[in-house]
Amino acid sequence: MPYVIRFFQFWYDFVVGDDWSVAAGVLAALVVTFVLARHGVAAWWLLPACVIVVLFTSLRRSIRRSG
Repeated sequence: MPYVIRFFQFWYDFVVGDDWSVAAGVLAALVVTFVLARHGVAAWWLLPACVIVVLFTSLRRSIRRSG
């Protein structure tokens, strides 16, 4: 049983890491892209745009904390 717990702890740490908001933002972008694509919208551009916004927001928050 400890192996299973460590396995899930590894994946949680790998996906979420230090900032859960980045993981939540990327997951939300994936869901919205999926929903739009299922409704026939060309949503290929949405995921890269959301990742850029999430990255910029995370970097800005990190810079404000450190300085």
